[in-house]
Amino acid sequence: MKRHFPALLLGIGLSTAVVSPAAAYPVDCAILLCLAGGFPASAECAHARAVFIRRITPWPIEPPLQIWNCPMRASFRGEAKPLERLFDIAVRGGPVPINSVPETPWAHQLVQGRADVDISGPAFDFVRSIRVFEITYQQHRNRDGGCKSSESVYLGSYGAQGKYRRRRSSATAVPSASDLSVPADCLGYRHRSVFVEWRDAKGSYGHEEVHY
Repeated sequence: MKRHFPALLLGIGLSTAVVSPAAAYPVDCAILLCLAGGFPASAECAHARAVFIRRITPWPIEPPLQIWNCPMRASFRGEAKPLERLFDIAVRGGPVPINSVPETPWAHQLVQGRADVDISGPAFDFVRSIRVFEITYQQHRNRDGGCKSSESVYLGSYGAQGKYRRRRSSATAVPSASDLSVPADCLGYRHRSVFVEWRDAKGSYGHEEVHY
């Protein structure tokens, strides 16, 4: 069933009363919000997903979510949830203070390489569920009949505060949802791709793979 962008609010416990026409918004805020809702059908989320996938399309390969580009500053909406503050940013172009309390200096600070607010809680586990595998694998038999194989696999993942880390991994760690399928008996085989997987705020699984 198709769901439009405002309907995403219902899936993460927000009120439709805060919905207003979409304005210019930081694309990484839209990626964050749409990812939480499983990329529902909407113009905003279609664009967010396209950017998310384009960033892992060689070359260069970038972090698909660059959370440090999303200013998740305080909105002074009382006890507003983090995702409600995020919705204010993504759809309304920025939080609108309800009270006359001035915003603190740190509220405007973007921290390079990680979120500018605390996202270590379980509400943002979906950010840490994102994993990017850069996969190169090949095998063949040499002249002596022996099996020769080579692989280069890197894994990109997010830390507690959204910092992206890239490190060496192995073909055995690549998720089964990938098209990587090493044949038995050392049959000739080559595979090059970038595979990304994630889970939304409800735990539903999603993935994409770009071959090159």
